[in-house]
Amino acid sequence: MSAPPTIYIISDSVGDSAAQMAAAAASQFSTHDTLIQRLPKAKNISQIADFIESHLAENGGEIVVFYTIADPKLREQLHDYVEGKPVQAVDLIGPAIEAIAEATGLKPKGKPGLIRKTDKDYFNRIDAMEYAVNHDDGRNPEELKDADIILIGVSRTSKTPLSIYLASRGYKVANVPLAKGVTVPQQLFDVDNRRIFGLTSDPALLSSIRYKRLGNAVDVAGSYANIDSVQEDLDEARMLMRRLGCIVVKTDKRAIEETAQEILRHYEHSFDTQEKTER
Repeated sequence: MSAPPTIYIISDSVGDSAAQMAAAAASQFSTHDTLIQRLPKAKNISQIADFIESHLAENGGEIVVFYTIADPKLREQLHDYVEGKPVQAVDLIGPAIEAIAEATGLKPKGKPGLIRKTDKDYFNRIDAMEYAVNHDDGRNPEELKDADIILIGVSRTSKTPLSIYLASRGYKVANVPLAKGVTVPQQLFDVDNRRIFGLTSDPALLSSIRYKRLGNAVDVAGSYANIDSVQEDLDEARMLMRRLGCIVVKTDKRAIEETAQEILRHYEHSFDTQEKTER
């Protein structure tokens, strides 16, 4: 079986989507690797015309062009340009955009490269999730400087669930547990306190949660859930939060999403204010 023809890619982004589709289509005709040549970041019809004409001249026959052009005007110009030429041109994105616009009544943005931005955001969230897992419960304190947000609080104040939720939004979050008589890592005092959020809760509610958490072990570790012990934990934690000068957020009787929104509101306001001041 002969090798498939060279497929020419034209895109106003980088052409990855078109290249994948071209390779998938060509695989139906040969086991050979498909030869693909690209014109990425196409800006105007003159640039596109030069690309097509040069390959028509060197090929001496019909060529196959796959294109992904988000700009509707440029897409139409390309469609008109190849009309009547020995070019098999396949518009990979235009019909899909038009179908969605027709079905939803929405107007497409017509901007190239948006899927790459989406991909970048996706991988940022993956990195943030990995960071949250590796910096849960006080792990790797030497890397606290790399965190966007640091959550501190006594046991059962929702540090881990909040860390994971915020990480799913793309923030690198570390959490540091506070316990009576336990020294916190020095690195906590070296980071910008606007990144630190102290979590606190109602003592009675926290005691109840801890008792439920202990289950059958309550006889062995009952002091962990005792209301007086809980109050002492909270008091000592509050003293540390004052030393750090961080914002304190109550987590009791609130959904994780609600607490996260309060944290992000403070966080974004703090850094927006600094940026405006610097400008």
